[in-house]
Amino acid sequence: MTVPETDSSHEDAPTWLASVKAQATELGLVNLGITPAVQATGFAPLTEWIESGYAASMDYFANRLDAYRHPRGVMPGVQSIMVFAWPYPTNPSQETAPGNGQVARYAWSGVDYHDSIHRMLKTLARTIKQSAPELRSRGCVDTAPLLERELGQAAGLGWTGKNTLLLNRNLGSYFFLCCLMVDCELPYDDAFESSHCGTCTACLDHCPTDAFVEPGLMDAGKCISYLTIEHRGSIDHDLRPGIGNWVFGCDVCQEVCPWNRKPAKQPRQSQQHYPLHELDLLGLFSLDEDSFRAKYRKSPFWRTRLQGMQRNAAIVLGNQKAKHALPVLTQAAKSDDAVVAEACQWAINEINSPPTD
Repeated sequence: MTVPETDSSHEDAPTWLASVKAQATELGLVNLGITPAVQATGFAPLTEWIESGYAASMDYFANRLDAYRHPRGVMPGVQSIMVFAWPYPTNPSQETAPGNGQVARYAWSGVDYHDSIHRMLKTLARTIKQSAPELRSRGCVDTAPLLERELGQAAGLGWTGKNTLLLNRNLGSYFFLCCLMVDCELPYDDAFESSHCGTCTACLDHCPTDAFVEPGLMDAGKCISYLTIEHRGSIDHDLRPGIGNWVFGCDVCQEVCPWNRKPAKQPRQSQQHYPLHELDLLGLFSLDEDSFRAKYRKSPFWRTRLQGMQRNAAIVLGNQKAKHALPVLTQAAKSDDAVVAEACQWAINEINSPPTD
């Protein structure tokens, strides 16, 4: 991101900025950094990534590509962007109980983070409006066509790691990024210019599906998080063993990162405190569309839909060679849903196949 020279100092800060910072801290948003809204230097690499096929079936990148050129594509007239981090659980990984599936940490709360963050950003926007009614603002999470990690680095929050995630010295990478855009100039923070990954390649070496083309470049079509959350339809058989126990998302490239092994700066709850730290896989097959909606409509799992969750559950049960699941899988293999039926039949074959050792 090309940042223009500015002589702004914190003495030039509007009176409402201190209130927003204090309120953000109370809400749990941390590490506020501010950057000017300028043309994204990551636009060309994003275009190349899409053209190389690494976005897989995520057509929304190409469909909105031009909007990524400049933050004005999201909010006309924007001049400054406040970037916040919102930490999520950093608990060490525990062994998954047989018959259960692992869930990525960000989803452990069972609440869709988009809803939570939008509420916080709306609260901050109201604070600005009360002090400066002439200003316009817009809060954004990861659904808007913004290069949030580039903005986070430009705002001084951290550097982009080899696993493509933003890394912060205190938080590691276990946090969400969100932005509050405003149509006025603000005092800007220095960009984070240096990388602190050094010669470490742990994230690249431990990826179960070999999703990294090179440091900082991911083929989403091989990423377990993409496969278990975004991908619709059947999953390539060659990738299924690498999914292991992951029924929703994946944290492997974060778990092995030394920056995530440091003591957490926020209090840790026991893993059992989080209702969805792992899922009962057979329980997913007892749900129909209505009961799935009733149970998970406000959770991250809603994006994957019932078909995706049952497909994922079957693959994990197959990887676990869970013989106790055979009656349920046999019944589900008769499903009218071809994707679910095929995944269940694959799991049955895996469970019944002799060990390869």
